[in-house]
Order: sequence, then C-alpha cells, then structure tokens
Amino acid sequence: GPLKPEITITYIAVSAIFFNSGLSLKTEELTSALMHVKLHLFVQIFTLVFFPAAIWLFLQLLSITPINEWLLKGLQTVGCMPPPVSSAVILTKAVGGNEAAAIFNSAFGSFLGIVITPLLLLLFLGSSSSVPFTSIFSQLFMTVVVPLIIGQIVRRYIKDWLERKKPPFGTISSCVLLMIIYTTFCDTFANPNIDLDKFSLIIVVFIIFSVQMSFMFLTFLFSTRNNSGFTPADTVAIIFCSTHKSLTLGIPMLKIVFAGYEHLSLISVPLLIYHPAQILLGSLLVPTIKSWMVSRQKALKLTRQPKAPVKV
Repeated sequence: GPLKPEITITYIAVSAIFFNSGLSLKTEELTSALMHVKLHLFVQIFTLVFFPAAIWLFLQLLSITPINEWLLKGLQTVGCMPPPVSSAVILTKAVGGNEAAAIFNSAFGSFLGIVITPLLLLLFLGSSSSVPFTSIFSQLFMTVVVPLIIGQIVRRYIKDWLERKKPPFGTISSCVLLMIIYTTFCDTFANPNIDLDKFSLIIVVFIIFSVQMSFMFLTFLFSTRNNSGFTPADTVAIIFCSTHKSLTLGIPMLKIVFAGYEHLSLISVPLLIYHPAQILLGSLLVPTIKSWMVSRQKALKLTRQPKAPVKV
C-alpha cells in the first residue's frame, strides 16, 4: 500500500523508537542498567524458557477441544517469541519504571530471540526451512542498536536544550507504535487466505487476555517478594518485558521458518491479536501500576529513614 510498511515500519518506525529512547535516556541510567544481571536473567528465562514451556503444557489440554488446531499452533508460536523492541519500553516509560532496564532487555532479548526463537519453533512445531540468522541479526543491529547509540551521541550535544524544553518523547513513541499496529492489521485482513471460524477466534482472544493477565500477575508476585532484591521501578520493567511478545520480529520470523506452509496465515493470527492486546491491556493498567509504584516507593523511603532519638 501507499504507506510502504515493509520500509516505513520495519526500518524507519522501529529505528525512530530507539533513537527517541537514546535521546531521552540519561547515559548513566543505561550503563547502570547493564549491571543489573539478576533482573536480566529473570526476564530472559521467563520469556524464552518458562513462557513457551507453560504454553506447551496448556495446549496439551486444549488439543482435545474443537478449537482450530492451526490457531493453537499459533498460540505456541506466540510463546516462542522474544520480547518486543518497542511496546514494553514505551509502557515502562509511561509508568515511570526502570526504562533503562526495559531497553536493555528488549534489545538483548531480541538478539537472543534471533537464535533461540527459531530453535523453539522447530522444537515445538517443526519446520524444514533454514533460517537466515545473519540477515535478521544485521537488521536488528541497524534498527535497534545503531539508533540507540546515535540518540545517546546526539544527547551529549543538546543535553541542556533537552532538559530545558523537555520534548514529549513518550507521545512520539506512542504515535509510532500506533502506526505499527495499524499497518499490521491492514496486512492481516488484506490476506484472502485467512479462513477463521468465529468460535475458535473468540476463544483464542479470551485465552490470550487470560494468559497475559496471569503472567503479569505471576511476574508481579515473584518480583515483589521480600528477598527478591528488585525495586518497584524494576518490577514495572519486569512485568512488561517478561510478558510482552514481539510482532515486528515475530511475523518476519514466522514467514521465514514456515515458508510455504498453507496455514501460515492462521498460525500468524494469535500473534497479530496478542500484540495489540498487550498494548491495550498495558495501557489500561498504566494508572494502576503507576499509583502502586509511587505508593510503594514512598513506603520504602519511610522505612529507610533513620528514627529520631527519643529524649528521656
């Protein structure tokens, strides 16, 4: 179509989001986030190990139901996907959580996903095609790492202006993300080969929202335990990065791994639903998570304040 999403979305939109993040993020915050190994391990293990394994076990139960089997296979592909390179960062920023940790885990998880996601797809679903790791890796490097570095370099020269004017970085990122979702839906419904029965589609939508809510609650419980070592801002990044799945990486990967599959359109549907659903659900929860984080931070400050000596 006239918007040319294969160029404007795949390259320009994703690059714009990460240039925007590089421009808005304080360099010291990004470098300190690199050292938070415990948080990174938690997010990556949850996303690329626990998530696909849990979905596989759940689908063993669903396989006896009349739900379209290709949609169920599509749910498994959702579980195998890496974290997104945009939505988790934007929602973490909107809440005021640890944006630097969200950026690192989104980028690092995406790079891990280049190798791990095709292997998981082969393990759970099987495919005979070879995956061009080099081309996906180079595309990720050019659209994620390079814009982030350029943004950080530009920030050094206009730092005073940025702090004085405070440009609306969050609004810009949200508008770009909206464009990504719009073009993806256009691409999906323009496909004449999709043959869906309403029952299966409604059930899959319900399952997707249920999985997201359950996993967000699970990550919240784990990261807020007394001995977890995570701050409230860390918890926000964990909730979004652990449960969100990448559409911008996922759809190209599915097209590569399942090249020639006649049911590729049906397999893609759950991921196409999951991505806007995670943004919708995340956006609705932003005020609630933000108020929790602020109150939790205040409570922690009060407990850390030294008590005044009692006069006798």
